[in-house]
Amino acid sequence: MSLLMILDYAGIALFAATGALAASRKELDLIGFLFFAAVTGLGGGTLRDIILDRMPVFWVLDPTYILICVIVGAFLFSTAHRVEWRYRLLIWLDAIGLAAYSVLGAAKGLAATGSPTIAIVAGTLTATFGGILRDLLANEPSVLLRPEIYITAALAGAGGFTAADAFGLPLYASSGLGVAIAFALRGGAIHYGWTLPRYKPRPGRPPDEAIKGKKTK
Repeated sequence: MSLLMILDYAGIALFAATGALAASRKELDLIGFLFFAAVTGLGGGTLRDIILDRMPVFWVLDPTYILICVIVGAFLFSTAHRVEWRYRLLIWLDAIGLAAYSVLGAAKGLAATGSPTIAIVAGTLTATFGGILRDLLANEPSVLLRPEIYITAALAGAGGFTAADAFGLPLYASSGLGVAIAFALRGGAIHYGWTLPRYKPRPGRPPDEAIKGKKTK
């Protein structure tokens, strides 16, 4: 089994676990657990393959990915209630999955197009889209709207891998560097609250006021 395949399976399992944990917080049934696990685990890679025109998408070619999501979802349906700090576990598993998938997505983007720019975009989308779908379905505050670093970590991990590959580093070294960068940034954001500067000149006006060009009563 290649290093990239290990990262692929690991990323799927970790993201599937975060989806199942989100389902546990909503007290869903078994089907809900499996659905959340599959959408979260497969969402980022599906978007990547559609954009790169890699058809059929990866989980159609290899149903093992679906089985991983099913196994993880069923396992957590039976065990998630034993974990008292489920949300904290969710965000740390998400951080590990993000780090792994930022590298995997970049590697697949680079293999498909040969473009470092496309590789970085593919890595970022692969690492973040599943989490975005999970939060949307669970009606949780989206990772896009939370202040701490998230997409930036995926971007940095994909960029680190792509740069290392361009300098001719072996696959294990470039992959390890990308994973380490992404996890360090996301882990620091979780533990220390790292953020990027935010836009704060003035708050946005209500839609009616903005459309009419004057203050509403």
